[in-house]
Amino acid sequence: MGSITTKDGTEIFYKDWGKGQPIVFSHGWPLSADDWDAQMLFFLNHGFRVIAHDRRGHGRSAQTAGGHDMDHYADDLAALTTHLDLTNAVHVGHSTGGGEVIRYLARHGERRTAKAVIIGAVPPLMVRTASNPGGLPKDVFDGFQAQLVANRAEFYHGISSGPFYGFNRPGVEPSQAVIWNWWRQGMMGGAKAHYDGIVAFSQTDFTDDLRRISIPVLVMHGDDDQIVPYANSAVLSAKLLKNGVLKTYEGLPHGMPTTHADIINADLLAFIRGD
Repeated sequence: MGSITTKDGTEIFYKDWGKGQPIVFSHGWPLSADDWDAQMLFFLNHGFRVIAHDRRGHGRSAQTAGGHDMDHYADDLAALTTHLDLTNAVHVGHSTGGGEVIRYLARHGERRTAKAVIIGAVPPLMVRTASNPGGLPKDVFDGFQAQLVANRAEFYHGISSGPFYGFNRPGVEPSQAVIWNWWRQGMMGGAKAHYDGIVAFSQTDFTDDLRRISIPVLVMHGDDDQIVPYANSAVLSAKLLKNGVLKTYEGLPHGMPTTHADIINADLLAFIRGD
């Protein structure tokens, strides 16, 4: 484990385990690198070098007042890959982290990257606009910010115990430990970063970014995702990518890398190895 300091003076925490081809994981809002435990251990045991960082304002990284936008997120990721001098890397992003990966590739190029994977990811654009009629109304995200301000702890518990993992679906047995771990990660981060992050993940338009990317990209999404609706995200992203492949998971939730790690890890491994 270590840290880097970005050009604007922000300290970014990261984990770096093992040797071999590097896989770099970018987490979702409002979590941390710990959300990738099931993937980090799996790929470490399969001979890969695994790296995950806490986004600025999240987890153990500095709780800065500013810079909570996709350009800064991408620049921080670029600073990490440059510091570690990564080549032939595979970038994997979940949710907001998927947007971070897409913006990183479009903004900083593909020279260091072999493949990418986005899982339950926010691109192309979450909010409803005239050109994105299938998006969610802006007042949904305004409501998220209002709930965060009113009682962040209660707001986060409601997300983790309900829609994030599909624990609100009939017949699904909630895991209290998973709920606690999500809540723990969220509360480690800064309220300002998380407040601003809602705008970053909901209002950033990745349409042009997706069109610029030429490396192979696997788009993984559960069709029962209650956080990032499937039809207006994964389907559109796969069409915009030059070399994108869509893999749909029937009935799986937004947090499927945790709830169905065995399925997700096996498919990730097959894609990375080219099977």
